[in-house]
Amino acid sequence: MTNSTPFESQPSEPAGEDPGPVCVMVFNASDPSGAGGLAADITAIASVGAHPLPVVTGAYARDTAEVFDHFAFDEDAVAEQARGILEDVPVQVIKVGFVGSPEAISTIAEIAADYPDVPVVAYMPALSWWDEGAADLYEDAFRELMLPQTTVLAGNHSTLWRWLLPEWDSERSPSARDLAKAAADMGVPYTLVTGLPLPDQFVENALATPQAVLASEKFERFDAVFSGAGDTLSAALAALVAGGTDLPAAAVEALAYLDRCLDGGFRPGMGNVVPDRLFWAQPGSEERDDEVDDDRGGDAFELPAPDTKH
Repeated sequence: MTNSTPFESQPSEPAGEDPGPVCVMVFNASDPSGAGGLAADITAIASVGAHPLPVVTGAYARDTAEVFDHFAFDEDAVAEQARGILEDVPVQVIKVGFVGSPEAISTIAEIAADYPDVPVVAYMPALSWWDEGAADLYEDAFRELMLPQTTVLAGNHSTLWRWLLPEWDSERSPSARDLAKAAADMGVPYTLVTGLPLPDQFVENALATPQAVLASEKFERFDAVFSGAGDTLSAALAALVAGGTDLPAAAVEALAYLDRCLDGGFRPGMGNVVPDRLFWAQPGSEERDDEVDDDRGGDAFELPAPDTKH
């Protein structure tokens, strides 16, 4: 079954009740470095105003420079976490990151199929750190089981190229639409491709279907190696869609948010730079926001005024 859920449909709330933030269920691994995984999902989703419902699918053994290993949860443990909360809380969007095993993919795809009205944002990370055989089995299962349930597939250009178009033989690199067509053949309506190379140290990020590019943003390439950018972007996109933003606008806003996160990135250890997903909460952020707005003509990501009830 293909997930072609319209993004405009949101569950109605009983009259007179404050619904609170919209809820996004995320399937991902625990990342002790805080760079990616559930740490990225939780902070990004909360940062753009939604409530995360994190389902732990396993755990990385890693530092800020590299992944050493991954320990996958049993698929029954994944299913019990997810189904327990799905029976209690209305979920507007499901976000799927790295879930560790073909068995977990099968379980999550089955859960997504049971909730066909809930859009799925799926992120495929680079798996070069993993054993090649295990990575191939994972990617095959994701292609066959998860993509037919996916509404938006997100990934880096080189990762999606190697995975979706391994036999590409043209002299030019595949475009966002080429990758979207390969994903659409597996049932995915929309594909968000990051890191499309452009001249002069720029990259393009594009939301595409096989027929058209629906939204695109060009950014200058950062002179740093980041961990967790893909999880940050896909989680922010899921949260914005959950809040009712139409998909092209949500993609543009999520990319602007990621750009600010990377711009404020920091190095907590001796390895890679981590996106600052709470850049707006740092001391002096108002002064920095004014400077960025002046430099970028007011196009920077804007956050609503704080409205906590604590």
